[in-house]
Amino acid sequence: MDARRVIEAVRDGEGLSVEMAEWFTRGLVDGSVGDAQAGAFAMAVLCRGVGAAGRVALTEAMRDSGKVMRWDLGGPVVDKHSTGGVGDCTSLLLAPALAACGAYVPMISGRGLGHTGGTLDKLEAIPGYSVNPDEESFRDLVAAVGCAIVGANDRIAPADKRLYAIRDISGTVESIDLITASILSKKLAVGLDALVLDVKTGSGAFMAGQDQAVALARALVDTANGAGCKTSALITDMNQPLCFAAGNALEIIEVMQTLTGSQVNEALWDVVSALGGEALMLAGLARTAEDGAARIDQALESGRAAEVFGRMVAGLGGPIDFVEHYLDRLPSVPVMRPVPAPRRGYVAAIDTRALGEVVVHLGGGRLRAGDRINPGVGLSSLAMIGEDREPNEPLAMVHALNAEAAERAIARVQAAYHLAEGAPEEPPLIHERIV
Repeated sequence: MDARRVIEAVRDGEGLSVEMAEWFTRGLVDGSVGDAQAGAFAMAVLCRGVGAAGRVALTEAMRDSGKVMRWDLGGPVVDKHSTGGVGDCTSLLLAPALAACGAYVPMISGRGLGHTGGTLDKLEAIPGYSVNPDEESFRDLVAAVGCAIVGANDRIAPADKRLYAIRDISGTVESIDLITASILSKKLAVGLDALVLDVKTGSGAFMAGQDQAVALARALVDTANGAGCKTSALITDMNQPLCFAAGNALEIIEVMQTLTGSQVNEALWDVVSALGGEALMLAGLARTAEDGAARIDQALESGRAAEVFGRMVAGLGGPIDFVEHYLDRLPSVPVMRPVPAPRRGYVAAIDTRALGEVVVHLGGGRLRAGDRINPGVGLSSLAMIGEDREPNEPLAMVHALNAEAAERAIARVQAAYHLAEGAPEEPPLIHERIV
């Protein structure tokens, strides 16, 4: 077998066999497949697809291209993946809540991509928190605490790392087949028994249209189940931020307020509860998703999830008293400015992607690879769809390094909000369930 034969088979609509997928991914890792061949393969997949069986074959081959973890913990190993959004920090609540319910959660997360925030960037706002522990420490923490949220190492799905870099420069990022294999190869390499997917739709999502989001969710669910991991997905709304804040330290504050019950974000809680209910049902720790959601609610209400979160933070190098003193431990910035509403009206629509871009340009994300992030910048007190504002009443608060950056952000936030005379219909939190 050779790379040309594999490329031609996909190009001609023959799909991708298990043998072809295994050979090609080995070539990606050992270098026998060149960059031009990898790019041609990615373009052939984008244009012709590989079908359901081909997606499973590619996902399993990429999963097996590196280390596949095995666990012996006395309980199910579960995880969650989100396709990315703005002001979305569900992972930080969900992982400790699942652990408090008897699951083990070795959560491999990522950094911000484009306008979307990254879980690792948020956690690194916590002083001392290490997202790159060695494997032994990672395993020990999952066993002792029940969860650990960290980054992937080079041994996890190395074929995906190579192919993703090629996709990024060859105009093939949008292929659902390749997106599916990329996401799932890394998740399944961690040795999961169950996986719940949070697929976003709306103005702040990568898949803005609901039909696109459903198509991706269906591909992910069918492929993961075909690869032997019990999986379901929720299509959740990203027509507005899920949190009242967008920015790394600011979102951590909102997480801690919800975990400790000092100021609960009900929308964030409800999405976490729904995702957690799915995960517990899939893992066999709840009879139904509704029963699982009730268990997640109890873990949050009782403070057990907050306790687990604190132990995880301490175990990864953060402050041992973080839960009690998070406001004193998190970084802030010197300038805070309100964003005045330009006129009276109800918030009818939000360009959520634009809000994410505001955070990036304030320094809370990366405009170029290698950019350093300032964890304290961002937006807080965000107005949500359906809320009414009088002229000059704040739509949000800008947290910036200087007055000039704040003024630029104010204008961009104002442009992202559409005000109308009548009250709009508020979007649902959860649009659809895919099983």
